[in-house]
Amino acid sequence: MTATREAVLDQKTGVWKSGKGKGRATPKGRQLDDQAHAEVRALLQDRPRRRDLLIEFLHLIQDAYGHLSAAHLRALAEELRLSMAEVQEVASFYAHFDIVREGETPPPDLTIRVCDSLSCELAGAEQLRKALEAGCDARKIRVLRAPCMGRCDLAPVAEVGHYHQCFATPENVMVAVEAGKTHAEIPQYQDFAAYSAAGGYGTLEALRTSGSREKAIETVLSSGLRGLGGAGFPTGRKLQYVLAEKGPRYLAVNADEGEPGTFKDRFFLEEKPHLFLEGALIAAWAIEAEKLFIYLRDEYPAARLLLLEEISKLEDSDLIPKGYIDLRRGAGAYICGEESAMIESIEGKRGLPRHRPPFVAQVGIFGRPTLVQNVETLCWVTRILRDGPEVWQGVEKNGRKGPRSYSVSGRVANPGMYELPAGSTILDVIEAAGGMADGHSFHAYQPGGPSSGLLPATLDDVPLDFDTLHEHGTFIGSAAVVVLSDKDRPRDAALNMLRFFEDESCGQCTPCRVGCEKAVKLMQAEDWEKPLLEELCEAMADASICGLGQAAPNPIRLVMKHFPEEI
Repeated sequence: MTATREAVLDQKTGVWKSGKGKGRATPKGRQLDDQAHAEVRALLQDRPRRRDLLIEFLHLIQDAYGHLSAAHLRALAEELRLSMAEVQEVASFYAHFDIVREGETPPPDLTIRVCDSLSCELAGAEQLRKALEAGCDARKIRVLRAPCMGRCDLAPVAEVGHYHQCFATPENVMVAVEAGKTHAEIPQYQDFAAYSAAGGYGTLEALRTSGSREKAIETVLSSGLRGLGGAGFPTGRKLQYVLAEKGPRYLAVNADEGEPGTFKDRFFLEEKPHLFLEGALIAAWAIEAEKLFIYLRDEYPAARLLLLEEISKLEDSDLIPKGYIDLRRGAGAYICGEESAMIESIEGKRGLPRHRPPFVAQVGIFGRPTLVQNVETLCWVTRILRDGPEVWQGVEKNGRKGPRSYSVSGRVANPGMYELPAGSTILDVIEAAGGMADGHSFHAYQPGGPSSGLLPATLDDVPLDFDTLHEHGTFIGSAAVVVLSDKDRPRDAALNMLRFFEDESCGQCTPCRVGCEKAVKLMQAEDWEKPLLEELCEAMADASICGLGQAAPNPIRLVMKHFPEEI
């Protein structure tokens, strides 16, 4: 009887009524489309309808249909019991989601993204993008500029669907298009069988059987290992802090190395994934983590595929329970490299940095204490606990201890990832990369990503490590070294960096959101208005919520300091 009555009410006009007038036959807002709802349900299958999986579900729809239609977003909101506004605001925050409103034309089936980071710009990315735009039928192929793809050693880079064309030219990109190369190619790597045969996971199993958490953490602390994602906080100390908090606890791996010029973590993920995974599981054991999250940038599709494969092997071997490692996929937001923004994204929200305190070690994922570590750091956790702290302490140069993985690109002969002593200077790094490229003379360098700004070639004797660059107004960060030559203008490089920050600002705070925009406009002038730029830099550094806005002025300040003749 109730069902019949509801059917009658649904057909009656004016049921949804407030105040005078005829009312409405339906609720306000976008109506649920039955076909779209069925399509979304088919994609989600039996997955749990949890709020934190919103971004994962948006990826499912984007991958299946090439865009996010209004009808599909409405259906997803229905499935997750969320408001349409919540789904819309999350989908619109991330660059890799294409929202199509009613009446709009969906994007073409194929998208080519051309990286425009500093290394790719030096290699001719702007000319590449213009040539592709001129040579492609816009009705069939969309050409977009995109931020760093973590392949700076292979610049310029274009992404055809999810296939990365390295050393890209208009010709080889179109060859890839015609051949239907749109999926990631998985490189050769050390798989579970090979890693296990070499003694892999022996350290983890020994610790689980008879190890002491406190002793293991003390070993990491005594080694002097610091977080290699950029912040440089002592790894052992962070483990102690999280373990001291009341459980349940989580471990979150920050594999979102979006800092332009950085690609070291990609090497570890695509060549030795189990060295990293064992370190992650050791750290999770040390803090008694109930779950391990890996937040991987969407620009690394090959790493994602091989991680899914190798994690399933860990589950099959009973090293971990099924579902213990939760691999989450980013969606094109540099800000999610900031740990609290990453945690917001893991929870299925916009990647907005949190105000601190409390720190994520106290209040992290789902409000629980969370240890956040970087991929390279966890690789060293494995090695230190397997071979002893001397494997780190035994490497010394210029008074600095430990090795460092430098991502080297720009005007060098052989760009790539080089593991060198942490006290190495820029001259050591250039030498490791085969010297300067033919026809180029060393002029300037970026020591640690755009956040670190630019230094002149005259500062060639400074050890590139934590703390050593502070007196020069910069820092080592992620050790993303980009080398400039006499054929490059530092002011142009600084403008490239600020354009990146302008695009990637999350928009939460005015100093960063407006400051980056105004800085770009001021830097485009033939002569820089130095007093106004200095005032702007001070406001951004002092008042921005997170490191993006605080560090964005560095390229401006250092160009004004070291290259005044250019501005």
